[in-house]
Parts: sequence; structure tokens; C-alpha cells
Amino acid sequence: MLVAIVHAHVKPEYIEAFKTATLDNASNSINEPGVARFDVYQQSDDPGRFSLVEIYKSEDDPARHRETAHYARWRDTVAEMMAEPRTRITYNIVFPPVSEW
Repeated sequence: MLVAIVHAHVKPEYIEAFKTATLDNASNSINEPGVARFDVYQQSDDPGRFSLVEIYKSEDDPARHRETAHYARWRDTVAEMMAEPRTRITYNIVFPPVSEW
């Protein structure tokens, strides 16, 4: 299992469009065989900031995700919406144990 947390800072005028594009990506991503979870969070005190928490079943699955049509559509759609470049950090799951997934 591998966790990727993507942070996005969206220009104010694009917040709703970003949410629409991101929900399309997320709802398609959870149907990928290698995706265990795909959560989208909007910061409560700064609505232009989002976190995408992506949990993959193997280390190869993020690359497979980035080959999908829905990811390419999202990537291209949101590119100009960013107030700054997105960041992505990967994590290993410590708890709950992977055996409980």
C-alpha cells in the first residue's frame, strides 16, 4: 500500500470548476483496480486549498493511475487553475495495519 497526498492551491475564481474536475477524477479513480481510496478535502478556513489523499494497493499503481483518460483530463483541465504548483508527497501506512485493509 502507498499513500500519495497531493496539495493544490487554487485561484479563487476557479474553486468551483476545480471541484467539478476533481470530483470527476476521484469518482473514476475509485473504480481503478489499484486504488483503495481517493479522498478529496477542501480546507475549511481557506477554500482555495485542497488535499487529495490517494491510497494505492501497490507502488506501481500511481503510475497506472496517471495513464488513465480521467487523470489526463483532470491534469489538463486544472493546470491553469493553480495559484502555485501542486505538491505530492508519498507515505507508507503505519496504522491501521495494511492487513486490515
